[in-house]
Amino acid sequence: MASEAKLSEEKAQRAMVDAARLAEELRGEQDLAQGLERDRKLLESQVKDMQARLDEAEDSALKGGRKAMSKMDTRIRELESELDAENRRMADAQKNLRKSERKIKELTYQQDEDRKNHERMQGLIDQLQGKVKTYKKQIEEAEEIAALNL
Repeated sequence: MASEAKLSEEKAQRAMVDAARLAEELRGEQDLAQGLERDRKLLESQVKDMQARLDEAEDSALKGGRKAMSKMDTRIRELESELDAENRRMADAQKNLRKSERKIKELTYQQDEDRKNHERMQGLIDQLQGKVKTYKKQIEEAEEIAALNL
C-alpha cells in the first residue's frame, strides 16, 4: 500500500508538473493569441483607414475628372464655335473672291470693247483727216483756179 501511495504520489507529482507545464503553455498560447488579436485589430484599423483614404482619393479623382471633362467640353464648344465662325469668314472671302473675279472679267471685256471702239474711231479719224486733207487740197486748187479766173 505504501508503494501504491508512493506510486500515486509520483503520478500526482507528474500530473502537477504536467498541469503546471500545460498551464504555462496555456498562458503562452493565450499571450500569443492576445498579441495576434491586437495585431489583427490594428491591421483591421489600418485597413479601414486605408479604405477611407482610398475612397476619399477616388472621390477627389472623380471630382477632378468631372471638372477636367467639363473644362474640356467647354473648350471643345469654344473651338467648334471658332471653327464655325472661321468657316463663315472663309465662305464670305470665297464669295467675295468670285465676285471680284467676275468683276475683273467684266472690266477686261469692257476694256477690250473700248480698245476695239478706240481703234475703229482712230480708223475713222484717220479716214476723215484724209478726206479733210483731200478737201483742203481741192479747196486750194479751186481757189487757185478761181484766182486765175479772176
